[in-house]
Amino acid sequence: MDLVIRDARVIDGTGGASYRADIAVHEGRIAEIRREGEGPRPTGLCTLDAEGLALAPGFIDMHAHSDLALLRDPEHTAKAAQGVTLEVIGQDGLSYAPVDDRTLAQVRRAITGWNGDGSDIDFTWRTVGGYLDALDGAHGGHGIAVNAAYLIPQGTVRMYALGWDDRPAGPAELDRMKQLVAEGMREGAVGMSSGLTYTPGMYADDSELTELCRVVAEYGGYYCPHHRSYGAGALQAYEEMVNLTRTAHCPLHLAHATMNFGVNKGKAPDLLALLDDALAHGADITLDTYPYTPGCTTLVAMLPSWASEGGPEAILGRLKDDASAEKIRHHMEVIGADGCHGVPIEWDTIEISGVSDPALSAFVGKTVKESADLRGEAPWATARRLLVDDGLGSTILQHVGHEENVRAIMRHPVHTGGSDGILQGTKPHPRAYGTFPQYLGRYARELGVLSLEETVAHLTSRPAARLRLPDRGVVREGYRADLVLFDPETVAAGSTFDAPRTLPTGIPHVLIDGRFVMRDGLRTDVLAGRAVRRTP
Repeated sequence: MDLVIRDARVIDGTGGASYRADIAVHEGRIAEIRREGEGPRPTGLCTLDAEGLALAPGFIDMHAHSDLALLRDPEHTAKAAQGVTLEVIGQDGLSYAPVDDRTLAQVRRAITGWNGDGSDIDFTWRTVGGYLDALDGAHGGHGIAVNAAYLIPQGTVRMYALGWDDRPAGPAELDRMKQLVAEGMREGAVGMSSGLTYTPGMYADDSELTELCRVVAEYGGYYCPHHRSYGAGALQAYEEMVNLTRTAHCPLHLAHATMNFGVNKGKAPDLLALLDDALAHGADITLDTYPYTPGCTTLVAMLPSWASEGGPEAILGRLKDDASAEKIRHHMEVIGADGCHGVPIEWDTIEISGVSDPALSAFVGKTVKESADLRGEAPWATARRLLVDDGLGSTILQHVGHEENVRAIMRHPVHTGGSDGILQGTKPHPRAYGTFPQYLGRYARELGVLSLEETVAHLTSRPAARLRLPDRGVVREGYRADLVLFDPETVAAGSTFDAPRTLPTGIPHVLIDGRFVMRDGLRTDVLAGRAVRRTP
């Protein structure tokens, strides 16, 4: 054998009881599992003593924003050090394929806060297949740090077919969008995402989304919406997605399925009852969450949708016009903008986590209200100034979550883990570096919200089943040797809100296809990641 891992506590990903065993790896796959006392122990060219360590399948991040980071950073330690061996990207309806030249320029500008402006990236592709090929050929042809699966971004597709107009798609435009989705699915995407509080994707009505979901379903994919509200009207927004996908006969995966803002305190049981009823009637539903209360997005995402019609330059034009800016303020502070989930914005909950222009770094780490107080002006004046001066590139933390909702939702049987990790900014959300050890350390070991075995199942086999991966997500003979070894007694997220880029502790070894990407707690130079294309 190439490698034998001896005396590991195997937590196999099924949710069943752990057991002690030797694991033999050969040519990138699990070749033999020899339980303690079952006979001769396997031998290998290399042996790793795993005494005191748990061995689990590699973790699958069901909601990642590493679309450019995988191409930019060969180490990608933020995810590799957590034990993540596969990320699902193309999230929230906005990413970089399929595009034409116009759409690429617009989407780069629109999500600068998520991924940077891409000035350091060679955008040689225009199709989904081309982007997946770029991942495979990254870093001098060696590949990427961890595996990646891709969702077709519905907002980008709409941008491509009819621009930033807030109107229903015409028949020819809808046909074009369906064609783009079908092409992306044939080229290897695993499904389609939406950002229904982000423009221009939010301009799509349910009939348009249903038609696109039918195409996704034809190819065996799933729909992953960031739905229309996580605040006022959250339950109705969840119900809308459930009904839409059942009409389309398309599997549903609810992105970062939280219940946020004051209006939803203690209402997780209402969401879970809705899901249980749908599941009992045959719906195919999964969801992901991150184990933290604050959210993270861009400051421009808080604006009302009408203010974003026409794209980034139109947004800036409205912000610079006093009358339009006052109308925007009134919608945000009094009415409750749809970009802020129908809830009047509370500026003391909006913390600036990153800026594109280093000259504006003094805003980072402060709430908009704190910066406004220091400047002796109203919070909207500060926010407006920052949006304009930073070219819409500022990212935020939004402190609006509820711990009891977080815990209740993560217990649900269809739950999976997703970091929603934005890696940009001086002070990113610690979930980007800490989601998976946070589940294992805080929520399993310290709080006992889930058993360790059940926690691992949520992070491995359940997402693998949603992605229809035939040989990942479980420690089983013949499966790919995507593995993580961690210390159940010490594993913990090192990242905090004050030090968000701190790496976790207690995860010494991570393997992809049997190759060490982390060894003894250090990142190796191995680039074992590849694009994981949809299984026909």
